[in-house]
Amino acid sequence: ACALGLLVYAPPAVAAEGAGGALASALSFVLHLDKSLAGIIAQYGAATYALLFGIVFCETGLVVTPFLPGDSLLFACGAFAALGSLNLGAVLGLLFVAAVLGDALNYTIGKTAGGWMLDKGVVKQSMLKKTEEFYAKYGGKTIVLARFVPIVRTFAPFVAGMSSMEYSRFAAFNVGGAALWIGLFTLTGYLFGNLPVVQHNFTLVVLAIVVLSVVPVVLEILAARKEAKTQAT
Repeated sequence: ACALGLLVYAPPAVAAEGAGGALASALSFVLHLDKSLAGIIAQYGAATYALLFGIVFCETGLVVTPFLPGDSLLFACGAFAALGSLNLGAVLGLLFVAAVLGDALNYTIGKTAGGWMLDKGVVKQSMLKKTEEFYAKYGGKTIVLARFVPIVRTFAPFVAGMSSMEYSRFAAFNVGGAALWIGLFTLTGYLFGNLPVVQHNFTLVVLAIVVLSVVPVVLEILAARKEAKTQAT
């Protein structure tokens, strides 16, 4: 279900290229999100909700799928809800549950199999380093803040599980963060996604969302490199 939405309109040659094909399909899906989602709704009808649930669940719940669309998908769902193609209440409710369950699964995986996954190279230490820096800076609030930072969003609950954070504390941040993330991006899409200027420039809007989402990660990386050079000298 997670990959289906990304591969439905991907060329067979691309879909058959394994991980590289999945990344290419994800990029194509995001860049043409309005057409991709419109086609999925037309083809699958009510089953679209299950597909959207699966994408958000996998993006938040599996450390091997951080490339799946998050912020931009929520915005698009809100925009299509404003057009009447999707039900706003159903989108908000289902995607909230998907985000909460995804993080809960990710936490459990980190707690029970995190060490093994690191040893086997399933998860790279370098990919966890930035998340650990977030934890060092923000503590438990990382679970909330990471919702708005791609990549870190996927690894934050995994690291929380590995660090043996109490589940009750994690769950509180998980629910609060999911509500803020789903609500903010979906309702923003609902309020502004049906404006003519947005509809006519949907790809640019999606790219802007992706860029703005990635900026915090880039700034953190640059700051860390600058600090490392300073310490080295």
